[in-house]
Amino acid sequence: MDLVPALQEPLKKVLGPATAKVMAEHLGLHTVGDLLHHYPRRYEERGQLTHLADLPMDEHVTVVAQVADARLHTFASSKAPRGKGQRLEVTITDGSGRLQLVFFGNGVHKPHKELLPGTRAMFAGKVSVFNRRLQLAHPAYELLRGDTEGEETVESWAGALIPLYPATAKLESWKLAKAIQTVLPSAQEAVDPLPGSLREGRGLVSLPEALLKIHRPHTKADIEDARARLKWDEAFVLQIALARRRHAETQLPAVPRKPGPDGLLTAFDDRLPFTLTDGQQKVSREIFDDLATDHPMHRLLQGEVGSGKTLVALRAMLAVVDSGGQAVMLAPTEVLAQQHHRSVVEMMGELAEGGMLGGAEHATKVVLLTGSMGAAARRHALLDLATGEAGIVIGTHALIEDKVQFHDLGLVVVDEQHRFGVEQRDALRGKGKQPPHLLVMTATPIPRTVAMTVFGDLETSVLDQLPAGRSPIASHVVPAADKPHFLARAWERVREEVSNGHQAYVVCPRIGDEDDDPKKKAAQRTSPEDDAEKRPPLAVLDVAEQLAKGPLQGLKVEVLHGRMQPDDKDAVMRRFAAGETDVLVATTVIEVGVNVPNATAMVIMDADRFGVSQLHQLRGRVGRGSAPGLCLLVSEMPEASAARQRLNAVASTRDGFELSRIDLEQRREGDVLGQAQSGARTSLRVLAVIEDEEIIAEARQEAAAVVAADPELTGLPGLRTALEALLDEEREQYLEKG
Repeated sequence: MDLVPALQEPLKKVLGPATAKVMAEHLGLHTVGDLLHHYPRRYEERGQLTHLADLPMDEHVTVVAQVADARLHTFASSKAPRGKGQRLEVTITDGSGRLQLVFFGNGVHKPHKELLPGTRAMFAGKVSVFNRRLQLAHPAYELLRGDTEGEETVESWAGALIPLYPATAKLESWKLAKAIQTVLPSAQEAVDPLPGSLREGRGLVSLPEALLKIHRPHTKADIEDARARLKWDEAFVLQIALARRRHAETQLPAVPRKPGPDGLLTAFDDRLPFTLTDGQQKVSREIFDDLATDHPMHRLLQGEVGSGKTLVALRAMLAVVDSGGQAVMLAPTEVLAQQHHRSVVEMMGELAEGGMLGGAEHATKVVLLTGSMGAAARRHALLDLATGEAGIVIGTHALIEDKVQFHDLGLVVVDEQHRFGVEQRDALRGKGKQPPHLLVMTATPIPRTVAMTVFGDLETSVLDQLPAGRSPIASHVVPAADKPHFLARAWERVREEVSNGHQAYVVCPRIGDEDDDPKKKAAQRTSPEDDAEKRPPLAVLDVAEQLAKGPLQGLKVEVLHGRMQPDDKDAVMRRFAAGETDVLVATTVIEVGVNVPNATAMVIMDADRFGVSQLHQLRGRVGRGSAPGLCLLVSEMPEASAARQRLNAVASTRDGFELSRIDLEQRREGDVLGQAQSGARTSLRVLAVIEDEEIIAEARQEAAAVVAADPELTGLPGLRTALEALLDEEREQYLEKG
């Protein structure tokens, strides 16, 4: 069934080519339906004014305010040497604060006539600072009283609530509002995606009514009704997409993989020098139950850094090899693939020496396959895969290439899921004669709602207890600008750790061999308040040099970053792991999987430039042995800043799930504002993943029931239409975020 033509109507037919072009380029809006789903960000009440006191810098804003005074100045300039240059300064107020508007040159005449003291208007422009005062230069404006443009203006602002839309410099909020007024009658023809029983059962308004109420509310209750309904649409359609994906997976055949009673897995467990934690045993049981079924496992394994995910995954791989299949582990980077290969071979010992002298009776071969391998080694590895000689393969996305053939692929383990898209997972799964089982691992703890929203096609297992022998990590914020002596003390602490026989990491946001163009640097300079923000992030190469000559003189300091040759990276990591290097100055290449139990201290420079989850990941690299770990977060940001509060949160808790909530709450605001400003789109417009946890959980249940009863959605044409719209434009971006 086609979408209702009225909503598919291209905007250029309805609004004219010029406006339609701006909407398409800047806001990604192409049809009447797109425009109707461009919801107001907030509403202004006629009698109530925006808080001018807390306007964000460098953002495009729309404010409703009253003109307090207007002054016309003349001045001499190169263009008008006889003092004929004109500048109009208008002060507007909203009771909470005042804001200066500035108009220059020929642009002063119209506002000089119209913006008289007492006039109320909407103003839109970019907030900048001049002489330490906030101002809008050449703002666009729309008068809010009188009938300057005849009845139309008065009519369109007649409601008590003025919708303010996510706008751009090219298209002010009120122009969007007018365009939406033009297409609003088409909302009557919107086909409702929600099944009638669900809508009535939850007391939700119809979709046409919700669209009318969100764009032309008469009361705040109208807005609440509309948002409650539109949140359900977003949650439900997305959960239907995920439920259908889950349903399709259960229809696929897979080879059940059960470990033999006295095979490789038993031999491996017998040689482990420790017992598994309760959590590891529970998660292993969930995985083994899935592997024994005749449709493919799809499981997400979340575990804190160091909770022993790799061990759990390795036992699953061994179970598959026991049953005659092959298992592959996919890592996001070569460094990590090499590291996994080393640690798997170490854990397995002679069990990894299949076909070799000294290999154990049940042994198999563990093969590494990466893009930078030499031709001969690669040929050899590919042969081992094709013949089935190699039971376990570890590699990067080089494994997805066409040339790679498996003898009998039974299990795919993907490490650090957020770096692999759905397509890459599917490409690798296509390598099996029948779809292999899939285990996805992540060390970034994901709040339950996000797991339901982004990884809704996977069952979830959580490892939340750390194995015995992991030491506590103390984290502290080092305010380098306010208290420089704290930074000096940080370097003393590093020396102390080294003198006690340990090692340390220093992490920087940038490598430092980028070409430093002085023109670019000059262009970056702004007011002194921005200096901490605007100076380039500290770089590995510079910091390493300063430390070696200064506070860490005499210690063995080496650097590691992503632009080094793979062999060089490997050599550096080997020296560090062997204890030959005291301090490793690195970028975030060490974020995942690097395991050096003797490293006990980490100093993160410009820590405010990293995300919360990333800091948590980095911190997990220390305290991996018996000695306690120390993580110092160095920042020049002022104490009251949001960046410092974020760092304080990281320092105060070790609970990754708690941190991931904080991270998401902060980033969501950033995403929503950032995307509204830049016009980028997300499939979530009114649904907030953290706040709307209940709706997401309920929508997931409802969606599962609907798909179980009618997998093809034949009885729900409106839902099918909404799903097609979601999948064609947003599934890619959205599910890719996985």
